[in-house]
Amino acid sequence: MSELHALAPVDEPVAEPVAEPVDFVGASNAVCDAVLRLRGPVLHEALGRIASAMLASPHGRFLPDAGAAEPDSAIPALRQVVAGVSEQFGVYEVAGRPGYSARDAQLLAGLAQLTASLMQVHALAQRSTHAYAQMEAQLAHQSQILDQIHESVLTMDQMGYITSWNQGAETLFGYTALEAVGRNILFLYADEDEGFQDVFAEQGGRMMEVKRRKKSGEVFWASLSLSLLRDLAERPIGLIAYLTDITERKQAEEQLHHLAYYDELTGLPNRTLFARLVDQALMVAQRNEAAGCVLFVDLNRFKRINDTLGRRIGDELLREVAQRLRGTLRDEDVVARLSGDEFAVGLFDIRQHFEATTVAQKLQASLDAPFMIGGHDLRVGASIGISVYPQDGSDAEALLGLADIAMERAKQAADNPDRSVAFYSQDMNQGMQERMRIESDLRHGLGNGELILYYQPKFEIGSGRIVGAEALVRWLHPVRGLVPPGEFIPLAESTGLIVQVGEWVLEQACAQAAIWQRAGVPPLRLAVNVSAREFTPTLPARVADTLMRYQLDASWLELEITESTLMHDFERVTTIMDRITELGVSLSLDDFGTGYSSLSYLKRFPIHTLKIDRSFTTGIPSDPSDCAIAGTIISMARQLNLRVIAEGVETLAQLDFLRAAGCDEVQGYLYSKPVPAFDFERSLRENWLLVV
Repeated sequence: MSELHALAPVDEPVAEPVAEPVDFVGASNAVCDAVLRLRGPVLHEALGRIASAMLASPHGRFLPDAGAAEPDSAIPALRQVVAGVSEQFGVYEVAGRPGYSARDAQLLAGLAQLTASLMQVHALAQRSTHAYAQMEAQLAHQSQILDQIHESVLTMDQMGYITSWNQGAETLFGYTALEAVGRNILFLYADEDEGFQDVFAEQGGRMMEVKRRKKSGEVFWASLSLSLLRDLAERPIGLIAYLTDITERKQAEEQLHHLAYYDELTGLPNRTLFARLVDQALMVAQRNEAAGCVLFVDLNRFKRINDTLGRRIGDELLREVAQRLRGTLRDEDVVARLSGDEFAVGLFDIRQHFEATTVAQKLQASLDAPFMIGGHDLRVGASIGISVYPQDGSDAEALLGLADIAMERAKQAADNPDRSVAFYSQDMNQGMQERMRIESDLRHGLGNGELILYYQPKFEIGSGRIVGAEALVRWLHPVRGLVPPGEFIPLAESTGLIVQVGEWVLEQACAQAAIWQRAGVPPLRLAVNVSAREFTPTLPARVADTLMRYQLDASWLELEITESTLMHDFERVTTIMDRITELGVSLSLDDFGTGYSSLSYLKRFPIHTLKIDRSFTTGIPSDPSDCAIAGTIISMARQLNLRVIAEGVETLAQLDFLRAAGCDEVQGYLYSKPVPAFDFERSLRENWLLVV
């Protein structure tokens, strides 16, 4: 019965103490239960009863204050302090037995140690719970403060994922915290190139003005301030972002900027902005040792229209003129309205200054169509003066002034002021006049049968027979005679006439090939050069239509393209080439080795033949570099199962080297210069009969 009394629930009084002490385990369990469930005096009473029952003592108590009561010396008693490492919780006292042994003292000491450990853990848990409650209250208080702030405040981890989102952010962006937290901050960006990692590279504290997108899709300007978010060890764990809507301020700034730098009537840059943009472009041109031009455009007959029909009609005419000028130019060109009926154009991405005359003529041509304004059929033209950087000046104002002088010269000296163009330099004027004359004659020659085709044979080294020819255009001028290609082909390329010339060459080459095909000449490949301007998605259809009209087998035709054609828009170029080869037409890569990066793409293009440029053939066999380049091209072509032809072969020594290196074909003056169709056909038949 004594053990049952000791293990009875601690909140029930023990009727009578037993004569024998109970086991320590039972008392320990009772203490654990009491410390977990009871508090204050009730706990103290329960601990006293447990100690009394464990040692079978009539009296037992737990005193939270060791000095609160002294034991009665007339009654035998046993005392044990209950203390932890740094804190004393009280004292156990049992009394009433005749005597207490060392074992009794040991049991009571063990019970005291267990009680102290339990009370210490309980005290720590209480303090932690209290601290956690205080922290929760503080966080709730801070959250309330953040939500009351009108500014948008949010936090992100180091990967840019949102970890908190205040009420201000909900109001600004339209997303609730539930919708935003957990998503990457990039979903708020408004198609900017700003990289998130770049933000972290600034190590916080960065302030900027950015564009962001609301839930509604509206894009707005925001002032963004970033600060590092750190953990207790001061290690960066993310960012705190503060955002404020500054859209109204930005709009006001943009409006002021537009008023300061743009012409209110036409929307074009004004003289101030034009000068700034030109000076910036001149700095780039100086670093690249490039040319630049400024065009001064003065409208003809505008003052008469403005004075006769009034300012309203005149203003609308200026607006439409500005649209036509802007539509004629490239995006990288600069056009501005200076004042009244005067405009200016800046050209900087040009290879040579004479290209400015082509642009000037296009600007004048854009004004040829009448302007229908207010029921009036209005016509204006333009006189244009040109100054050149760096010959004429080194800054925008100087170039503008000289272009203005050139414009006055053009207007005074020309029979037709609407087609008058002049350079500030007299030497350039003479060159421009010659260039314009050649261009005009070439346009006339295209329509009057002055162009003819010559054919340069291609010989197969192994067999020595003619296997093809390159169709080369020649211009038989009625006054100048045979004009060298070097004089008119570059001009045709810069003016865009090369497209019409290329179409004519393809047409005539196919027509001649069809004649030979019907005459029973064995098939050979006629190579036609295709410029980059011609290499458009419409080319395959044009080739197919030409072959069909002349009933020409596709094996007779080969198109030669340059490396530069392949370097732009890989997918588009590949698609065009695939459509051409599907017709059965061969493709040859002309001037190989003079480009930049075609080697990395070569295996991906449907090329049949590589043509070694004459600049490498010329030095063979005396120049080791030319020999190495030619040998490498031939070796690489063989590995890719491509044929190789070398152009510009003029000596037997060159032929011997190319034969030994494994070159397939050659063309050049060693065999034949370019000849008219009749002479080529005669050579072809003689060569053909010789082989037979």
